[in-house]
Amino acid sequence: MSYSNLSQMNFELSPDQNRFLQKVDSACRSIRPHEEKCYLEERLNDQVVPTFGRIGMLGCPVSRKYGGLGYDMLTYALAIERIGQEGASLRTFFSAHTSIGQLVIQGWGSEEQKKEYLPDTASGKSIMAFALTEPAAGSDPSSMTTKFESKGDHYVLKGKKHWIGNGTFAKVMTTYAKDPDSGKISAFIVERDSLGLRTEEMKNKMGLLTVKNAEIHFDNCIVPKKNLLGKKGQGLNIAYSALIDGRLSVAAGAVGVMEDCLQECVAHSKAREQHGLPLAKKQLIQDHIAMIATSIASSRWLVYRAAIARQKLHDYVEGIKSDDRSSKLGRGNKEYSQLRREADALAAIAKLHASNSAFETANRSVQVFGSFGYRKTARVARHFLDSRATLIYEGANEVLKLKIASQMLGDEYRAY
Repeated sequence: MSYSNLSQMNFELSPDQNRFLQKVDSACRSIRPHEEKCYLEERLNDQVVPTFGRIGMLGCPVSRKYGGLGYDMLTYALAIERIGQEGASLRTFFSAHTSIGQLVIQGWGSEEQKKEYLPDTASGKSIMAFALTEPAAGSDPSSMTTKFESKGDHYVLKGKKHWIGNGTFAKVMTTYAKDPDSGKISAFIVERDSLGLRTEEMKNKMGLLTVKNAEIHFDNCIVPKKNLLGKKGQGLNIAYSALIDGRLSVAAGAVGVMEDCLQECVAHSKAREQHGLPLAKKQLIQDHIAMIATSIASSRWLVYRAAIARQKLHDYVEGIKSDDRSSKLGRGNKEYSQLRREADALAAIAKLHASNSAFETANRSVQVFGSFGYRKTARVARHFLDSRATLIYEGANEVLKLKIASQMLGDEYRAY
């Protein structure tokens, strides 16, 4: 099932897309009161999994073969955009579960791994996480210190990850560790009940209060050899490919954030009077609203174009048997390399622009609301707090600028 062609760039949706997105909209509306309550109480929203599980959103882009709905990346981006209106907290749950969770296994896992893990994650019986970031290895994952060694029929992982979305309750996570001898990084599928795995919630966050981040401790954690993801030493390549999807989901969610801010600002400025006139008649208020609308339009096109490029990459990968992908999806494959470079570049541009725009939009929105926007009970205040994180995770925006520039200049001009 695919709608990844330029004809969709006119915003005309197919009947099937419309039906699904209406279900997503209904789920978002029904969960909004509880999401707002959980945010103020800084606790996990326990209605997310059952509410979105009923409509299949927990497996939206996962192949029907493995229990998902099989939608293309553009449809998934549209769904994430709508979810983003409810806040980056809720959207982050889906980014961790699907974008950098399920899609990693679907893209790089063996047939046995996909059959074992994807159906339960698509139904909501199992939630996923992506454990890459470390205290001393954020924007530079190659400097990670988590190590692994081979022992008999298993691997032993030792190290620590942090800021892992869904990490306090995910039953399955993909993680990354370095071979101390070769220095190469490998990827692993780790189950929550693995011997030597310990999680600890990271508290006192300024935003993202309904998604739970964890510090993951691998204290000589035992991982069966069958849970090696891809080939040994291929972990960094897998992680970087996952970040394409992560950045795309952040960008799509940022569009939703801006849409909600615009709705809130329009309603508030029409209802609120100052100096005998509605705020909506004030020229400087109209300046804020005009810039928000412009940010939405420019970001939306970037996101949709990036989603189409990502779908082309997905379609190419799906044309290769699962067990052959590790050997055939290397730098020597020019067609794959070109498709991946394009998807990577467009996702980086979309994430950079949309996340910056969302934070600026939320800031403008708080200004439109004035004192009414300075409490967390205001939706624009929560968007302000949450959108600040999107400038940091899935690639800090400063790093994305260097990445985009080096893609224009050539690898020999990398800034570092």
